[in-house]
Amino acid sequence: MKLAVVVAVLACVAAANAVPTKTLRFAHDILGLESIANDINARNVGWKAGVNERFVNVTMDYIRKQMGTRLEGSPVTLDVKHVEVPADLPTSFDSRTQWGSMCPSVKEVRDQANCGSCWAFGAVEAMTDRTCIASKGAQTPHISAEDLLTCCTFTCGDGCNGGYPAAAWEYWKNQGIVTGGQYDSNQGCQPYSLAKCEHHTTGPYKPCGDIVPTPACKRSCRQGYNVTYPNDKHFGASSYGVRGVDQIATEIMTNGPVEAAFTVYSDFLSYKSGVYQHTSGQPLGGHAIKIIGWGVQDGTDYWIVANSWNDSWGNDGFFWIKKGTDECGIESQVVAGLPKV
Repeated sequence: MKLAVVVAVLACVAAANAVPTKTLRFAHDILGLESIANDINARNVGWKAGVNERFVNVTMDYIRKQMGTRLEGSPVTLDVKHVEVPADLPTSFDSRTQWGSMCPSVKEVRDQANCGSCWAFGAVEAMTDRTCIASKGAQTPHISAEDLLTCCTFTCGDGCNGGYPAAAWEYWKNQGIVTGGQYDSNQGCQPYSLAKCEHHTTGPYKPCGDIVPTPACKRSCRQGYNVTYPNDKHFGASSYGVRGVDQIATEIMTNGPVEAAFTVYSDFLSYKSGVYQHTSGQPLGGHAIKIIGWGVQDGTDYWIVANSWNDSWGNDGFFWIKKGTDECGIESQVVAGLPKV
């Protein structure tokens, strides 16, 4: 009997000291992502929702900081380019089909990891594509997110704590950006230093931690790379904004993918397929991405977009979003530029 009493007491003490699962209050539960997904799928709103492993068992602070694009207060304002729209603008276009064999980067999905660096990723992804396209495949640099994120510190914003897409394109024009592939790629001068990650034990990548501090700016290339940092720089010849649905489409079809920013709502975290449009949930912050084309599904126009949350999110890392109605502001903050080739 005495042993039983001791065991019971120890069990009570352990229970008192344990942290109940409910008190952890992960963002997935706070936002009600499973309920949102079930509601979306039951209502047949034009897109399918589900559990994306990147946002399981994470805090609200982590999610908000993944939305690292500052939608207001940019210290840089780009002139809006006049784009002449052709009379025969097609109803669909995909950069992967048009240039994918010559420029494989248009098919790539990168991973910003546990850093609010989407503003830098959307920029360098489009810069990479445009350099290849403008040179007709003769130049295929992988423009470095690391270099832009860490070295454009004042006008661009605050590194992993958020930044401004327009400033990134102006920095490319004025300062240049070196090459650098994804984490552990050993590609280019400065590969990305933060590992791909997610938050679910069954995923292919390691678990993410909290948002990390911005890595230090290093004006040097990795050991073993045979080009110096100054000589590895790639520059833009121009930087500009693009406004108007047909103008944006024409710009993509003519010069390659563009960077755009939009407001992320909590339902977007659960996107799996179809044409996204905001259905439910609260605003979480600004996010920057790369628009690579457009199309039509069941009478609904959409943009084809590459995200930077790795290829296990959404539709192999891509998503479609409603086109023509400035869904979540995606058509009002489009920026781009032409490379020096």
